[in-house]
Amino acid sequence: MTELRVLISDDDVMIRDVLREVLDSEADIAVVAVAGDADEAIRLAERHRPAVAVLDVRMPGGGGARAAREIARCSPGTAILAFSAYADRASIAGLAAAGVTEYLVKGAPNTEIVDAVRRLGRQAPG
Repeated sequence: MTELRVLISDDDVMIRDVLREVLDSEADIAVVAVAGDADEAIRLAERHRPAVAVLDVRMPGGGGARAAREIARCSPGTAILAFSAYADRASIAGLAAAGVTEYLVKGAPNTEIVDAVRRLGRQAPG
């Protein structure tokens, strides 16, 4: 079985560490890159071509929407999972327009996060 390659980007180091720990503990998921802002996420997505990118909505460098648009351009096979403390309609609509495939609110159970990554990884082309 091929590992699902995942990129995590969040400006909160604790969130990054927890997400990495949760996802890396799964035998079929490998976190291949971790970023602290949108610019770094875009660079790492282009380099690593992950199946799934987990992006914070509000982070330096233009936020998750900018990162999603640029990742869709430079790594079109990468599915995007937005992960945010904000669940307002405007944020969700803006992210959907930027190419975000799925949206989870921070505080979601770890099983939901893992399930979403797997679901998106199976849908990712290539």
